[in-house]
Amino acid sequence: MRGDRDSTAGFLTAGQRRGVFEVDEDRALAELELAWADGGYHGFSADSGLWSAISNAGDVLTGDTPDALTRKIRAHWQAMQ
Repeated sequence: MRGDRDSTAGFLTAGQRRGVFEVDEDRALAELELAWADGGYHGFSADSGLWSAISNAGDVLTGDTPDALTRKIRAHWQAMQ
């Protein structure tokens, strides 16, 4: 078994491939945290297709994909500068 998480089966077995539109939530959340934690964002989560983060000011930002959430965070961060 590989260590890749799959949202339906838990783990992918050797030789299986993730679907082109499936997101490895654990990896994506780790990357979002790495990219934005020092910018004042925390509480990253993904639940039933809703990705979210909380700003230090308590604003809850959401998106339907990791990229959509990143765009919201970037716009929020720029507005705060």
